[in-house]
Amino acid sequence: MSEQQNVDLVRQAYTAFANHDLEHVLGCMAPTINWEIPAVPQLCFTGRRQGREQVAEYFRMNSELQETREFTPREFIAQGDKVVVLGHGAWTARDTGREFESDWVHIFTVADSQITAFREFLDVHVAVEAFQCFPLAAGASAPAPH
Repeated sequence: MSEQQNVDLVRQAYTAFANHDLEHVLGCMAPTINWEIPAVPQLCFTGRRQGREQVAEYFRMNSELQETREFTPREFIAQGDKVVVLGHGAWTARDTGREFESDWVHIFTVADSQITAFREFLDVHVAVEAFQCFPLAAGASAPAPH
C-alpha cells in the first residue's frame, strides 16, 4: 500500500470510531494486532493487548469507565508503513466525575491493508488524577502507617 492508502485506512478507522461503529474499527485491524496504551496501575483498560478480541474488550471497558467529550485527530504524518496521528482528547472519569484532557500521539503500523500495531502516548498524569488511582493531587495524603 502507498503511504496515502495507509493514511486513508487510518482515517477510515477514526471516522468509524466517531460514528460508534466498533465493528468497522475492528475490521480495519489485523486479527493479531498489537495494541498498546500507557499502563496505569489500577486502571484495567490500560496497557498492552493482543488481537481484535482483546482490543474490543479495551473499547468496552474504556467506554464503561470514561466518557469521551472530545476526540480530535488533527494531523496525519505517513512514512513507509507508519502513520503518526497528532490529536487532542477530553474525557470524564465516570466514577469520580472528574474531567481531564490531553494532546495525544497515535502510531499505527499498516501491512496488507490492515492496521497491525497501535501505540498511544498521552499525559497519563491527568488521567491518574481524574480516576484517583494514586494520591497524586495537591494536598492528598498517603494512608497513615499501622
